[in-house]
Amino acid sequence: MEAILKAFYEQRPDASVAKELVSFGTSGHRGRSLERTFNASHIYAITQAVVDYRREEGYQGPLFLGFDTHALSRPAWECVLQVLAANKVAVFVEKAHGYTATPLVSHAILQHNRPQGQIEPSTALADGLIITPSHNPPEDGGIKYNPYHGGPADTDATGWIEQRANEYLLRQLDDVLTVSIEEAIAHAQEYDYTAHYVAQLGTVVDMSAIQKANLTLGADPMGGTALPVWQAVAAHYQLNLEVVNTTIDPDFAFMPPDHDGKIRMDCSSPAAMANLLKVKDRFDIAFGNDPDADRHGIVDASGLMNPNHFLAVCIDYLIMHRPEWAATLKIGKTLVSSSMIDRVVASHQRELYEVPVGFKWFVEGLHEGWLAFGGEESAGASLLTCDGSAWSTDKDGIVLCLLAAEIMAVTGKTPSEYYRALTERFGEPFYKRVDTTCSPEEKAAFKKLSAKSVNAKNLAGDAITAVLSAAPGNGASIGGIKVTTESGWFAARPSGTESLYKVYAESFKGEQHLDELIESALVLLSSVLRSVDE
Repeated sequence: MEAILKAFYEQRPDASVAKELVSFGTSGHRGRSLERTFNASHIYAITQAVVDYRREEGYQGPLFLGFDTHALSRPAWECVLQVLAANKVAVFVEKAHGYTATPLVSHAILQHNRPQGQIEPSTALADGLIITPSHNPPEDGGIKYNPYHGGPADTDATGWIEQRANEYLLRQLDDVLTVSIEEAIAHAQEYDYTAHYVAQLGTVVDMSAIQKANLTLGADPMGGTALPVWQAVAAHYQLNLEVVNTTIDPDFAFMPPDHDGKIRMDCSSPAAMANLLKVKDRFDIAFGNDPDADRHGIVDASGLMNPNHFLAVCIDYLIMHRPEWAATLKIGKTLVSSSMIDRVVASHQRELYEVPVGFKWFVEGLHEGWLAFGGEESAGASLLTCDGSAWSTDKDGIVLCLLAAEIMAVTGKTPSEYYRALTERFGEPFYKRVDTTCSPEEKAAFKKLSAKSVNAKNLAGDAITAVLSAAPGNGASIGGIKVTTESGWFAARPSGTESLYKVYAESFKGEQHLDELIESALVLLSSVLRSVDE
């Protein structure tokens, strides 16, 4: 890690090289110091841009700042403080300058802003910055901005910040204000994120039911920010909860390699979760989190649950066990999540809110209280409190893990057993994602796709019932296409960073039909992309 840290401070991006500029994706700006895509210069520029954005929007409240356990996160945290202090922005950091999980920052922003009773930013409202590349490899760095609503910033905000930050890079940071690290740290105010969050968990999860059931619980923070949270949860609620790994190591050397041989702290991957899976039989239920604790991995006697399966279980359970939730509240899913969710929601006569890929699409509904639950296929979700108010408008891996424990405590079923009961009612879906190489021309063609682009009437032997290029829930472009039949569907969209496109598919007819569906999808896409390009 020494070379990575050295490069963070000493390497400077070339502002004339596009790939070395600030680029906000769906989860903020990410990069690597050795590639000159995540260096001190980027952090200084981004933070000054955020200060400018706050000024433009009229923010005068504090900024809540968190960072995770990746090697580059603490150095970046110090750089952020240097700029915030120089610009006299009040900033709250974890007590003893510890690391902070993403959902704790989101919850803190909401708690601070709730008394204002306002929707639009004003002089009293707070926002936040979180320094994390999520589950990415140890050498990666990342930073994301959460405005007054506590969730990921929308493209209008990130586009503004990105452009302003790159203007600072072009000017060699000449007009970025900084102070010394010592002065910056002295400027920061300590805030006990963990204590505030843990004490209020009973408003969103039935902690008393978990206590009474006396379940044996296991938690693997995977070397991340969930460690102090799980320790505090166990102590505060006196749970029979064991933290199976208390190691914090920026190299993440304790991690088993992922499916491709890389170190990646992905709690939805059986390979990355191998350590917890080895000891699963010691527990009634166990769970893991990625380094910033915005994702969840649920492990019971059957092994690691598929994230799609667990989302369906959560939704069915919550609709029946949150009596204060109004029947008009919507249930959110991304359009590449399982159609099992559609069937569960329909069975309860609730309205489905289907959006493009990206948790940001759930933020408004969670914040305003008309979306009860928002979940995505990559093991990220959040929900309203029991009384229907916002809890965290960013993904909350801690609460989803505790919800798994609540489900078992109340129903007596493991989440896997609960899911098997759902398949008996609604059928068993088979789901797969495949990546296909993609030319620049094909990538460009995806942007031109519409329902009219598909002339085919059948897909894998079934009549096509819908062709979508915009999400049904909010009408936003999905950046690709989704084709559905009565018994299955596929969706395709290009990767934002690699020369490939992703095909998601699901069949309720079995694995053979799923393979046929994917094969038909690839043939259809090849034809459609070629005709659009022409």
